[in-house]
Amino acid sequence: MTTEVAERGLYGTLGVAFFATALYAALLPFVRNIRRFAVVQLVADLGLVTALVIFSGGAESIFSFLYLPVVVFGALLFDRTGGYGAAGGASLGFGGAILVAIGFPLGGLAATPTEFAFTLWGAHTGAMLLVALFGSGLARELRIADERLEASAWDLAELRSLHERIVESLTSGVLTTDGEGSVTSFNPEAAQITGTSAPEALGAGLEAVLPGIEGVLREKGSSGRRRARFRFERSDGEERFLGVAISNLKNADASDSGCVVIFQDVTEVVRLEGELERNARLAGIGELSASIAHEIRNPLAAISGSVEMLRATLAPREDGADQSRLMGIVLREIERLNQLITDFLQYARPAPPKMEALDLGLVAKEVAEAFQTALDPGVLLEVDLASQALVDGDAMQLKQLLWNLLGNAQHAVEGPGRIGLQVRLMQSVGEGEPQEGGAGRRNTSVEASDFVELVVSDTGVGISHDVLERIFDPFFTTRSEGTGLGLAVVHRIVQNHAGAVQVESREGAGTQIHVRLPLRFLDS
Repeated sequence: MTTEVAERGLYGTLGVAFFATALYAALLPFVRNIRRFAVVQLVADLGLVTALVIFSGGAESIFSFLYLPVVVFGALLFDRTGGYGAAGGASLGFGGAILVAIGFPLGGLAATPTEFAFTLWGAHTGAMLLVALFGSGLARELRIADERLEASAWDLAELRSLHERIVESLTSGVLTTDGEGSVTSFNPEAAQITGTSAPEALGAGLEAVLPGIEGVLREKGSSGRRRARFRFERSDGEERFLGVAISNLKNADASDSGCVVIFQDVTEVVRLEGELERNARLAGIGELSASIAHEIRNPLAAISGSVEMLRATLAPREDGADQSRLMGIVLREIERLNQLITDFLQYARPAPPKMEALDLGLVAKEVAEAFQTALDPGVLLEVDLASQALVDGDAMQLKQLLWNLLGNAQHAVEGPGRIGLQVRLMQSVGEGEPQEGGAGRRNTSVEASDFVELVVSDTGVGISHDVLERIFDPFFTTRSEGTGLGLAVVHRIVQNHAGAVQVESREGAGTQIHVRLPLRFLDS
């Protein structure tokens, strides 16, 4: 083999190597079987290295070391099988290159002695087998490390996903802050309670997101934990009560890096506590007052009878004083006082309801027809009554409830206006529906069940927020001639029928009173 041929072969092999590399890069995006493609590359690389060895001196070629990277890649790509296979191929290729070089020695170089050449072949083969052994071991350890890393990454992703799902599924608001007091996380329930979206809350100060919480932060608790309840105003202006628990957020080294705030909307709890407190306070008063009222009614009856007898025996006086008229005033006030005591007794010691199956629509129709005769001029009564609105109830008590609500609505309409009376069947309350309404709303607890809803509305002056909180209190009234027992009796009747009452009102926008009673299902 002449030197010129060797040079041409060497440079041609290098050119083919560069071309093959470019071809591999171009074909790689279209390869479907990557393992088969890798085998083709390994075989091609062994052929290219063998060609380089042949054209650069055979056994004494400076390129013989290039077999080792091919063996390493074979071991890394195909584990032990690939390593030993590449080592065997490299040994055969090197041996073939030696034989070619012995048969066709390069011009200008002495032929390598056969014994020495095959000694080099044996040494190279042993080295390549050792490289295959270590390479396959390294590949196995690398594969195990990759599997463990992948498993760890999967576990970490699952743990992170679980953490996110837990936080997002909590029925309590959860937020975290950094050491500067800026919000760093904000779960969906926190957005629901505060009325502030997560993008608005993130990065904002804690006091800006939960106005009023600074007072809680100033309180010191054991281990940095603080619990409190405070009045909170949502971003839409609605006033709520929040129960909040605050604890320090710890780093991996147990140092404080901010705080964790968990909070719930306890507005309904606060309302129930106030109602329970009021009921407990009025229970004793009611019993005592009922006894006193009974004692008052007896003297009133005697006074009324005596005045009637005196008026019958009195003759007109010569000075013109109408003593009969004065007696009439006394009797009228006695009657008024007697009616007040009757209403109070009905509230303080109501008769147990006589439950029967009723169509609330028919009951409301009877009351509406009777109330039409008592309407003030310019006031229109609009009626929309569903059929088959069956409930279990006391007809007399429900009629009184309706009459009281319609009477209050008429008093609220100053001048021409409308009163609405509606009975409708309602489906189950959705899970996401709030138990208590907005700033212009007051209600008792509402259970999620099918029910009949009675709605009495008016276009009157509305009720202010401060007054709305007290409308069911006995003896509370905004009318000079009122007794303050009408809505208190309504509330008691609704309670006796296992129902709920809700008031929606805003000043100048009228009032709606919703009474919900459990639906009675017909036996199948």
